[in-house]
Amino acid sequence: MLDYLSLAAVAQVVREGSFERAARALHVTPSAVSQRVKLLEDRLGLALIVRGSPCVATEAGTWLCRHVEQVGMLERDLQRAMPALGALDAADQRVTLRVAVNADSLDTWFVPAIAAFSASEPALLDLSLDDQEHTAEWLRTGAVLAAVTASAKPGQGCRSVPLGRMRYFATASPAFRNKYFAGGVTAQALAEAPSLVFNRKDKLQAQWLRAACGKPVETPRHWLPSPQAFVAACVAGMGWGTNPASLVEAQLRDGSLVELVPGVDLQVPLYWHHVRLKIPMLDRLTEAVVAAARTGLEPITATNDAG
Repeated sequence: MLDYLSLAAVAQVVREGSFERAARALHVTPSAVSQRVKLLEDRLGLALIVRGSPCVATEAGTWLCRHVEQVGMLERDLQRAMPALGALDAADQRVTLRVAVNADSLDTWFVPAIAAFSASEPALLDLSLDDQEHTAEWLRTGAVLAAVTASAKPGQGCRSVPLGRMRYFATASPAFRNKYFAGGVTAQALAEAPSLVFNRKDKLQAQWLRAACGKPVETPRHWLPSPQAFVAACVAGMGWGTNPASLVEAQLRDGSLVELVPGVDLQVPLYWHHVRLKIPMLDRLTEAVVAAARTGLEPITATNDAG
């Protein structure tokens, strides 16, 4: 039988990143947390936490943390059915669910989903940001229970639910377009015009360049890891970038931004992957995410896949 008091200590240290912050969250001393973690590590004969700044879980620790979350969700549903077991709204009765999501979804349609979920559930959300092409890896390694991803195929032990397509426009300010593309949006002009890239994993600009020019084009790059900063930088004339349609609708209407090549856009399909377990709370989170996606994304069709 697993020692859930010790398991909770491991999960809290990983969540908080330190024994001291975990102790404050659990209302015990750092020494007590350390003893609980060491007791479980000695019993299992495995290291569960790599001590450092921050403390991180080992592979075994990651899977145990995921188990703690799953058990926590089942316990909260049991409490929902049997209120005498405990107060659902008590801070120490809430379970924390870890989810991976891409930044563009978080800045557009995803917050209404988790807001609707958390309004009626004794749960807290711990979101990890990554590119939509890489969020599924978080789920595969056990670091999260669910993820918004561009991959349609679920990993082993997981379920995939289609969410919808996120449309992207390549935009720039009128002054930027006049400066760099007075002779047209050509491969040569694009090779000289500064572009905006989210991070080293971001392939959207490269995908748009291939769609517009029919071949790869190397461009000068500004690195801006923020969807909102992307829009602001485009409006300010700092460079051109691919922005979610919903974030630039107003700017395209008022003329502060223009499409580089009207009609050439990207359509990125998104899916919700989660562990294939029958846990009612996880089902309700899935329902909230799917409902928000219906409003914030375009439908996925058989002929519309990733750009």
